[in-house]
Amino acid sequence: MFQTFKEWFWLERFWLPPTIKWSDLEDHDGLIFVKPSHLYMTIPYALGLMIIRNFFEKFIASPLAKTFGIKEQVQKKITPNTTLEKFFKQSARHPSQTDIYGLAKKCNLTERQVERWFRSRRNQERPSRMKKFQEACWRFAFYLMITVAGIAFLYDKPWAYDLWEVWNGYPRQPLLPSQYWYYILEMSFYWSLLFSLGSDVKRKDFLAHVIHHLAAISLMSFSWCANYIRSGTLVMVVHDVADIWLESAKMFSYAGWKKTCNILFLIFSAIFFISRLIVFPFWVLYCTLILPLHYLEPFFSYIFLNLQLMILQALHLYWGYFILKMLKRCIFTKNLKDVRSDDEDDYEEEEEEEKEEAAKGEERDSLKNGLGPNRHLIPNGQHGR
Repeated sequence: MFQTFKEWFWLERFWLPPTIKWSDLEDHDGLIFVKPSHLYMTIPYALGLMIIRNFFEKFIASPLAKTFGIKEQVQKKITPNTTLEKFFKQSARHPSQTDIYGLAKKCNLTERQVERWFRSRRNQERPSRMKKFQEACWRFAFYLMITVAGIAFLYDKPWAYDLWEVWNGYPRQPLLPSQYWYYILEMSFYWSLLFSLGSDVKRKDFLAHVIHHLAAISLMSFSWCANYIRSGTLVMVVHDVADIWLESAKMFSYAGWKKTCNILFLIFSAIFFISRLIVFPFWVLYCTLILPLHYLEPFFSYIFLNLQLMILQALHLYWGYFILKMLKRCIFTKNLKDVRSDDEDDYEEEEEEEKEEAAKGEERDSLKNGLGPNRHLIPNGQHGR
């Protein structure tokens, strides 16, 4: 059964233009062509990148963070409480006032103590600024390296300047060593991000990150197997060039350098809109959607590739909308609280939450003691006359 599925999956009509056979892409005369088996190496390379990342974060990112004044945050110890822990894990991280009242009665605690326990418990699961900085620093370093490498690989390639060359001789286009390493390293990086999601900073859009990484790996794998390597390298370099600035903006945001963060985010926004809303649709999509029709009749992998790229362009518009909202906040409020594509909690918000809850607790305690918001305790029990 598996063999039957394998034969069906690799049918030439799904992957190659009509009249082209897999045998046409076998190595010959010193020329090497792409093979699906090449992609197996992305897994061990991904594990290797995770090891490199561990050393990078420990010996480069951490000292750099300390240079910026970011310190390891010491978590406050909380008193173990089985009832509250069970409620925290199974019911809600933010209990309602009714829940707090019931839990206080059940545990023989005051409501303030229950509130303080839940706040401390939530803070235990919040990642430190140091960890956020380390992750952003690693991604910045990789994107910088892979972007420079991508530009170096492409600067002397004719298809980087003449899009007609992307399809010249397709699919009988041999694989270059630079193309191999560019693709394999990029895919290995996304595999490593996928493998490390469990230990990385937990975000509210965790599922979106999983889907994004899987979609990136799927698109690169498909383009590899169908030998869309030339167009694939153009897609990758167009995307990587903006991510450098986003990750650098995150780093300065975690360090508290707000003005630098805002400037870097403005640069990122400009590059994002140019690369993904102008260059990608009018250069890359034009190359993959229109130009092939001058060489080939439409076939399955051509349709499937462009369908994925158009979905990707729709995501660019979606992300562009949120970037515009953040730009509006940056320009009109002179403060960009979050330059991230995710919804991580800021530590400023944590402090505000603590102050707010503390204020509510004090007000509630004063009300219980018969004191309204405008009444004051008078020393020695004497009221002024």
